[in-house]
Amino acid sequence: MLDDLILRTAGPDDANRLAELIHRSTNAWYRDKLGHEVFSCSPADVRLFVDTYEALDPGRCLVVEDPGVCTLAGSCFVHPRSTHVSLGILNVDAAYFGKGVARQLVQAITDQADALGLPTRLVSSAMNLDSYSLYSRAGFVPYAFFQDMLMSIPDHESAIDDPVAQDARQRVRSATQDDVSALTALEAEHLGIARPDDLSYLISNVNGAWHTLVVEDEAGSPSGYLAAIDHPASRIIGPGLACDEAAMIALIAAQLGQHPGQTMLLVVPADRPEVVCQLYRWGARNCETHVAQCRPAPGSSVKPRVSGVFLPTFMPETA
Repeated sequence: MLDDLILRTAGPDDANRLAELIHRSTNAWYRDKLGHEVFSCSPADVRLFVDTYEALDPGRCLVVEDPGVCTLAGSCFVHPRSTHVSLGILNVDAAYFGKGVARQLVQAITDQADALGLPTRLVSSAMNLDSYSLYSRAGFVPYAFFQDMLMSIPDHESAIDDPVAQDARQRVRSATQDDVSALTALEAEHLGIARPDDLSYLISNVNGAWHTLVVEDEAGSPSGYLAAIDHPASRIIGPGLACDEAAMIALIAAQLGQHPGQTMLLVVPADRPEVVCQLYRWGARNCETHVAQCRPAPGSSVKPRVSGVFLPTFMPETA
C-alpha cells in the first residue's frame, strides 16, 4: 500500500468521481479477464449507484484517495442494518491494483461491523479469485452460490409462461407501501435480516426505474416479492424472495413481462433447479457465477441460514 494514500468518507463533491471510478474500474477488470465490458452506458449514467446508495445510507461511502494526483484509488459503499452490515460495491482503479487499497477498505468496514457486534455480508464474483481471496483472508465464509443468467425477453409477454406458475401468477400484483411490514417479516424468517427501509425505497420508485411485484398465498398474504430495475446502468431482476419455487417462477414470469425486448440479468440460486431449468426453457443463458459470503459477528461462528428462494442483486446491494 502506498504510504500517502488517504482513507476518508466520501463527500458530495466526490459523486461524479465515484461514478467515473465505478465505470472505469469495473469495465477494466471485465475487459481484461472476461473480454467484455459491463457498462455500455456513460459514467454519468453510473451516478445511479452513487445517488441510490447516498439516498439509502447518507455519508457511508468510503474512499481511498491519492492526494498527490487528486485521484480516487478505491471506493466501497457501506450499508449498516440492524441485523448486519452489508459490504456493497467495491472498486479499485486499475493503476492501484495490488497496492492494498481493497484490503484497507475491507478492514475499515469489518472494523465498523465488529464495533457494532454485527456480521458482515456480501455477494462477490466467484470468477474473481483476487476478490474471493481478499474476502476469505478477512474471515468471510461462503454460504450460498448463484448463477448469473441473462434473459433476452421476447416482445410478447405470452412467450413467458409455465403451467407450474399459472395459478400463482394470478396472485401477482404490484407492491405497495402497505406490504413493507409483511415483506420485512418474510426476509426475517427466510434470510435472518431486516431492511424495511430498503424495501420501502424499492417500492417508492423514486427515479422511475424500479418496479416491485408481490405474490400472495391462497389466504391473500404476501408469500414473496421480486423487484427489478431498468436503467442504462443496471438492468437486473432482483432482489427477490419467495417461499417456494412456484411462487418465484410466477414472480419472474410476471417481471419479465414488464420488460419486453430488453435483456435482463437474474442472479439465481444454483440449488433451486426448478427455477434454473425454467429460465433455461425460456432461453436464459449463464454469464457468471457469484457467491454469498458472511463474516460472523465477533464471538460467533453462526453462518446465515437461507430458506425459500432468494435472488440477490447489485442494485441496491444491501442483503
